[in-house]
Amino acid sequence: MIILGIETSCDETSLAVFDTEKGVLSSFTNSQVDLHNKFGGVVPEVASRNHILKVEELFSKCMEQAELTPQDLDMIAVTTAPGLIGALFVGVSFGKALGYALKIPVMPVNHLSAHILAAELENPELRPPYTALIISGGHTHIYDVDAAYNFELLAKTVDDAAGESFDKVAKMMELGYPGGPLIEKLAEGGNEKAVAFPIAMRKENNFSFSGLKTAAMNKINDNTISREDIAASFQRTVADTLILKTLRIAKETGRKNVVVAGGVACNGYIRKAFSEQKGYSVYFPSKKLCTDNGDMIAFAAHRFFKLRKFSSLIETAHDRMQHINK
Repeated sequence: MIILGIETSCDETSLAVFDTEKGVLSSFTNSQVDLHNKFGGVVPEVASRNHILKVEELFSKCMEQAELTPQDLDMIAVTTAPGLIGALFVGVSFGKALGYALKIPVMPVNHLSAHILAAELENPELRPPYTALIISGGHTHIYDVDAAYNFELLAKTVDDAAGESFDKVAKMMELGYPGGPLIEKLAEGGNEKAVAFPIAMRKENNFSFSGLKTAAMNKINDNTISREDIAASFQRTVADTLILKTLRIAKETGRKNVVVAGGVACNGYIRKAFSEQKGYSVYFPSKKLCTDNGDMIAFAAHRFFKLRKFSSLIETAHDRMQHINK
């Protein structure tokens, strides 16, 4: 099968063509980071309008690079949840219209499941069951993924997501947006043991980063510790929190394979810290596939299609997280 993947859930317009025998044939992503940087965060209306401007152009580029015509497509996969509702509608509307014109099926994909399965796209030996951690600007979730690709939510953040806390601490330091890469860069010159930040809800599986954010703010306002040391200590505490809770759940469920995915999984310190853990095989998608991309959407649709896990597009897009899949 040849599948077109469409992703427009936030501030990246991304399309890709996936061949179930040859792999990814083409992939193009337009990032809106520069557009939103001056606002200090993503502006939904700006994001939606720029998806409209880019989606058809990227589709044409995908077809050209893959050396295919639209009639060669067998299926269209499109992100329907979660995300910015206006942004999602752009991808869903484009996908539905294209599917109707070509008379081919359109499969809705929850992009949290796609983030997890991105690790399988680049690691053919990886198969469920495994424990999966998704860390991004909007989510910090742990799922148990069984052999039939059923996703059971076992832990989530009760307030700020990991990526959100990076952005807010970076804003307190007046570093700019997005905060994750800027905090990571600043932390390279700091002492990660300079500040003993607390791990919230240590004995529980759910996450909380609001208190850590406040503790970082107090240290920033104190002016007695360098910004580099604060950044390094903050980053270490986030990593320690993620590792503690993820591996605890992996132990409870008896999983030896762990997947870490989502935008914050681009962080080199977090990747290294997870990789150093003993007794577990930890898999990350490449950094390109950690951010929102059409590759993972098309690949996830392929996996679900093989297992006959179909969904309906009648319910269209959802801004909030829906049940990942049946």
